[in-house]
Amino acid sequence: MGAGHPHPAWGEPRPGAIRRALGRLRSALGAAPEPTSGGIGALPLALRRSELAATYLAAEREGDHERAATAAVDAMERAISSREWWPADAWAHRALWHFEQGQATLEATRQARRIGDLRVAAGDPASARRYYAEAIDEARDIGAEHEQGLAAIGLGRALLDLGRVTEARRLASGAIDLLERSSATAAEVAEARELMGRELAVGERSEEGG
Repeated sequence: MGAGHPHPAWGEPRPGAIRRALGRLRSALGAAPEPTSGGIGALPLALRRSELAATYLAAEREGDHERAATAAVDAMERAISSREWWPADAWAHRALWHFEQGQATLEATRQARRIGDLRVAAGDPASARRYYAEAIDEARDIGAEHEQGLAAIGLGRALLDLGRVTEARRLASGAIDLLERSSATAAEVAEARELMGRELAVGERSEEGG
């Protein structure tokens, strides 16, 4: 779905980048995570009707972040398969929050990238950019080159959808290097190479053409 299509009002607000950076700093220094104020809030009523909600709510009540995140990801995947973007985004952010609370840094990084993928699929590459950028930064911080490369591909696609061809190709070039050094599959490397070589269709805007 292209950048010009309508997209839904998204399901959950993203935690501020400054608060997340402070949390990473506290973790690097060996300090205990700062207590969250009020948690993530109550699960919206519209999501409580899902058959997966019971599993999620039970894990949430017990403070089991790993199980809650897994249930939220399952619900997100089901909503994505039905192209129900608002529920998918809401569940995706819940999963991200629980991964963060459980100090599952790689999983949280991957989930930020998945939110970017979700928003691009829903036709909103502009808002997807910050999720990809955050995933790239966090993957770099933890030395997860494979994940960094995948997030770079995602950001490159979002930028290409927005007509920013030069930036997209630059990211694709970096993604190729990262993926070739990591545990990437041949298909993932080919995906980056395809992005590197894609051209805008006639009539699409670009930063080169104005």
